[in-house]
Amino acid sequence: MNDLLKEQYRYYETVKKALEYVDENYMHQPTLNDIAKHSGLSRHHFARIFKEYVGVTPMQFLQATTLEHAKKHLENSKSILETSLDVGLSSSSRLHDLFINFEGITPNEYKNIGESITITYGVGNSPFGKTFLAQSTRGIMALMFYEDSFGEQLNRLKKDWSKANFLEDNVLTNETLKAIFIDNKKQKLFVKGTNLQINVWRALLTIPYGNLTTYSEVAQKIGNEKAVRAVASSIGKNPISILIPCHRVVGKSAAMSGYAWGVERKRIILAYESQYQKS
Repeated sequence: MNDLLKEQYRYYETVKKALEYVDENYMHQPTLNDIAKHSGLSRHHFARIFKEYVGVTPMQFLQATTLEHAKKHLENSKSILETSLDVGLSSSSRLHDLFINFEGITPNEYKNIGESITITYGVGNSPFGKTFLAQSTRGIMALMFYEDSFGEQLNRLKKDWSKANFLEDNVLTNETLKAIFIDNKKQKLFVKGTNLQINVWRALLTIPYGNLTTYSEVAQKIGNEKAVRAVASSIGKNPISILIPCHRVVGKSAAMSGYAWGVERKRIILAYESQYQKS
C-alpha cells in the first residue's frame, strides 16, 4: 500500500477527530492543548498535522466554526476560499484539477451490456478515510467512503450492477487510488443511472475546483428549475465521490448537510480543496 496514502489517511483520522471535538465543544472555546489532547497527540505535533492538512491552525478553525459566519460570506461569493473558513488560506498548485471522461448508461442500455462487465473492487486508504473503489475496463464505477465495514458499499454496487461479474483486487484498487489522489492522473468514469441522474452528475462535473453551488443552480444547469428535490435526490445517489464533486453543492443557507458520506467528511474535503486550490 502506498506510504503517502497511508500517511494522508492517518492525517484524515486525526483531523476528523479534532473537527468533531470542536463542533461539540466550540461554545466552551477549547484551547489548543485541549484539542490536541483529545486527538491523542502532543500540542506541536497536532498543530503541525492540522495546519498541513487543513491549511489553517486549529485556533483559526475554531474561530470559523459557526455556519452563520459561512452564510454571510456565501451571499457575496461562492469561493470555498472565502466561504468555508474565511481565514486567508494560501493557494497552491500541488493538487491539480482531475480531468474526467464521463460515460453514463441508462437501465435500458444496461440490459445489453450488464452480463459482459467484470467489476474489480477493493479497499484502501485515501486522504479522506477508508475508501471502497470499483472499476472495469470502461472506467471507475464507484468511489465510496466507509467506517468499519464496506459491506454496504459492495451490496449497493452489486444491486446496481446485478448481472456483472465481481472480482476483489486490493492491489489494483490501491494503484488506482494512488493514481487519483497522488498522481492526479486522468480518469474515466462509467456510471449507471436514470436520465435525470446522469444529467445531474454531468452538471456536477462543471462546478469549478474551489467553488460552491446550490441545488437550485444545478437544477437550472440541467434546464429544470423546478426539479430541486429530484436534483438533491440524484446527488445523494452519486456513486463516485470526489471525482463527481457532489461535495461542492450546498443549500441556499450554506449549511453543510446532505452528504452521503458524512457532514464532517464534507467539511474536511472542502477545507482540503481550499488549501490546495489551483492558482
